[in-house]
Amino acid sequence: MKRALVAFALVLIAVPAAAFFHSTAPDDAEMARLFAAPLPAPEGPLSVYHLGHSLVNRDMPAMLAQLAGEGHSYDSQLGWGTTLKAHWGDEPINGFEAENNHDRFRPAHDAVASGDYDAIVLTEMVEIRDAIAYFDSPEYLALWANAALEARPDVRLYLYETWHPLNDPGGWITRLETDFARYWEAEILRPALAELPEGAVIHVIPAGQALAALVEAVEAQGGVGNLRDRNDLFALQPDGSRDMIHLNDLGNYFVALVHYAVLYQKDPTGLPFELTRADGSVATSPAPKAARLMQEIAWQAARSTPLTGVAR
Repeated sequence: MKRALVAFALVLIAVPAAAFFHSTAPDDAEMARLFAAPLPAPEGPLSVYHLGHSLVNRDMPAMLAQLAGEGHSYDSQLGWGTTLKAHWGDEPINGFEAENNHDRFRPAHDAVASGDYDAIVLTEMVEIRDAIAYFDSPEYLALWANAALEARPDVRLYLYETWHPLNDPGGWITRLETDFARYWEAEILRPALAELPEGAVIHVIPAGQALAALVEAVEAQGGVGNLRDRNDLFALQPDGSRDMIHLNDLGNYFVALVHYAVLYQKDPTGLPFELTRADGSVATSPAPKAARLMQEIAWQAARSTPLTGVAR
């Protein structure tokens, strides 16, 4: 018997901790209980850490800081299409040197363990189905969340919901309408919550949901200001063709608004819309009518999307 126990202990040591995620994910009733009470609004400026990839990028957090105003601070670790597993150190991070060559870079493990941040925003790579199938998304979300909670029990944790390419064969809007509940919540968030301390939660920044709402509103009106359709939110490639997934200044401004609305729990209507990029250059601004619509929809998405922590 002693030999068997020793052998089992050696197996436990040899297998990565991420393999032992067998708790039951919360059901609908438990989710309702966990998220029943909205988060209290922050009393002042936040210090935020962003962990992700090019759908975070450098400019969006810089725009968020400008929207939030004096006192807001942030750092990040990025990569090219980087998974939470790779950031943890269990896969290589493609593009690490290029994406983190700036003064807002802070190594992820050092940042999370420091307890310096009021909020930590994590995201997963897309295609989200591949991240779940091959890169253990819920396990690594839980590992990052538990590390953050161990360093600072009152930290605010967020899962940043992104999007997929404009030319997705499943339909860009259709995917956004279905992926949130099917993948981001059911297959990443809920299993991760099962591995957190009792009562701990990870809220959601619903950028994908907000983008869908914005595009539907703009296209239904035949364009608003300098936004004619969904393409006007996405960058151009060096050859002039449309980048199918990376945002331009207008898209980054909108996603920054969504972050602001969720993190600060404030209506962003009336905030500035003439901002600068992370390198200090002047960003392309939305026209006043487009900016107003973006602000209104960001606030609507923060209040109406489940799991944001913002009071409805």
